Amino acid sequence: MNMHEEYRRKCISIDEAVGMVTSGCSIAAAMAASAPPGLLGALGRRRDEVENVRVFSALLLREYDFFLDPSMKGHFLLESWFYGAGERRGHELGTVSLIPSHGRDWGIRKARFDPPDFFWGTACPMDRHGYFSLSLGVGYEKDLLAVAKTVVLEINPNLPRTYGDTQVHISQVDYIVENEAPLYELPPIEPSTEEQAIGAFIADLIEDGSTIQLGIGGIPNAIATFLKNKKDLGVHTEMFTDGMVDLAEAGVITGRCKTLWPGKMVGNFALGTRKLYNFLNENLAIEFQPGRVTNDPRVIAKNYKMVSVNTALQIDLTGQVVSESLGHLQYSGTGGQTDTAVGAQMSRGGKSIIALRSTAKNGTISTIVPFLPEGAKVTLLRADVDYVVTEYGVAHLKARSLKERVNRLIAIAHPDFREELRREARRLKLE
Repeated sequence: MNMHEEYRRKCISIDEAVGMVTSGCSIAAAMAASAPPGLLGALGRRRDEVENVRVFSALLLREYDFFLDPSMKGHFLLESWFYGAGERRGHELGTVSLIPSHGRDWGIRKARFDPPDFFWGTACPMDRHGYFSLSLGVGYEKDLLAVAKTVVLEINPNLPRTYGDTQVHISQVDYIVENEAPLYELPPIEPSTEEQAIGAFIADLIEDGSTIQLGIGGIPNAIATFLKNKKDLGVHTEMFTDGMVDLAEAGVITGRCKTLWPGKMVGNFALGTRKLYNFLNENLAIEFQPGRVTNDPRVIAKNYKMVSVNTALQIDLTGQVVSESLGHLQYSGTGGQTDTAVGAQMSRGGKSIIALRSTAKNGTISTIVPFLPEGAKVTLLRADVDYVVTEYGVAHLKARSLKERVNRLIAIAHPDFREELRREARRLKLE
């Protein structure tokens, strides 16, 4: 049987694929823009036929009934490594539960300790050699595809063909569903005045020839704007974003000084607009690698002058960073913050930067606090914090005592809260 005959033999409908799901089974589904919209969109139709079906995924950006319809409780449970708006709503409904884990471990730990019955992913059409490209994400997808009992790929011709460790051969796939669907696009967020100030401070910390890791949102977008005059930057990141495209096209990102994958922009998933997806398509300068590679601090540390930038929700006066919860409320996830922050500091000439606005809730509360609220989840330990940046400046905390950390963090807090923070620091014997 040739490859094309094998492809046709393995093609089934979405309803047939979803019909294989039985009570008590588990499904690993690709994340973010790689999530299979046809399969996940049809899953909820099995509600009255199944119970206790678990779905492993992260940052599902479309609205899916199987975890957003309250009647799905008991039938399906989404176990997510990273929350977006939908997962936060599902958490309140009891249809979503967090998997606490560093980004580097998402795939390998689940594969070892809780392998799925099914893997559902997306891929662009098969090439003449019988290979698919998993396209926009391999953070954990290939690790779970390798151990799943049944592999189903949703083929979408709109997906870009990407290179690196994205290839899957037809012989590794049990079933194929075809579904031409628009790609999920995340519009760029326009930076606020405060975020622009933060971006300018951070850009000053990034030297020519550095390799960078940026996230997504107003602050990373602002940073990209202020990097336009830098030279020969490289990229080793979790997520490819639109801002990186702008820098590459401006000649700022060249990768010429990189010590690991020189000349290549390295990441494990992509999320942005059509501009980003078009840039990734058949681009030999792009290297997708699994999260166990991109997020391994030992791998990150091989990059000369590695600079990791992550955002936070709160930080206390001793340097404990909260990036994933608001008190007891789970807001996002651990992701790669610890991975990249630790790896960057292990790099020769490297830096780790935590960025946050000095206030929240329209300026009514300080994000720099004397102590963390009840239930807050510490994402980055104070021993692993290097630079902290707000719109009021930069606090370098590495190798600093508690007394010095207090002084430096209060100096970059919002002026309206500095006196109160100073009083609390004295009460808590921190200065």
